[in-house]
Amino acid sequence: MKRSTIFKVVTIVAVVATLACALYIMAHRLGLSDELDFGAGAYYYADIPGFDKIVNTDSYSTNVPTWVHIVLFLAWGWLMYRLWVWIDGKGGK
Repeated sequence: MKRSTIFKVVTIVAVVATLACALYIMAHRLGLSDELDFGAGAYYYADIPGFDKIVNTDSYSTNVPTWVHIVLFLAWGWLMYRLWVWIDGKGGK
């Protein structure tokens, strides 16, 4: 067997094993604590004491509408993508 074929087989086995483990963890709800349910961020924020005070909507207020924040976020993402394409094009020359 060629070396590249062996690496492809190992990669496929690793991907399948990773997906199987992820599905097993999700199916059995491993790592979740019912008393610390923060929704989708439970894995990341459950261990931060007082995190509810940080994300409290009373602690941050602005006169700028939410849609402006979303547009600025998307514009920033587009600008960074264009910068990446520009840098990538410079590297090939």
